[in-house]
Amino acid sequence: MRVVLDTNVLVSALLSGGGVPYMALQLILQGDATLLVDSRILAEYDEVTSRSHFHFDPTERHATMRALARIAEAVVARPLRITLPDPDDRMFVEAAIAGEADAIVTGNVKHFVPKRGVLPVTILTPRAFVDRLRRPI
Repeated sequence: MRVVLDTNVLVSALLSGGGVPYMALQLILQGDATLLVDSRILAEYDEVTSRSHFHFDPTERHATMRALARIAEAVVARPLRITLPDPDDRMFVEAAIAGEADAIVTGNVKHFVPKRGVLPVTILTPRAFVDRLRRPI
C-alpha cells in the first residue's frame, strides 16, 4: 500500500509512543506500506516535530526523521486546483496524486473534504489504515 502520512499522525505517534497512530507509523517504518513524500512534507515533518512545546527527545526525533527520509519514496508533485478547508493540506493531496498513493492517512479527515467535487485519493484514519494492513488475505 502506498500512502502519504499527514503530519498530525506522525506527531500523535511520537507523543503517544503507543496507540493507533504509533502502530500506523511502525507499519510504515517496517516496510508494510510505502511512504510517499515530497520536500515540502519532509520539511513540515521536521519543522513541526522540532517545536519546543512537544518536548520530543532531540536524538529520538532526529532518528525518526532520518528513518522516514531513508525509507520514503520521494515524489515531485504538481500544484492542483483544489480548495480544502486547510490550504496547507493541499501538499499531501498533491504528493498522493504524484505518487499514485492508495491513501492519505490522517487524523483530520474533515480537512480533506474539498469544497467542490471529490478527492481522487482515499482518505483513511490511522485506525482504518492499520485495520486494512492487518486484514488477513
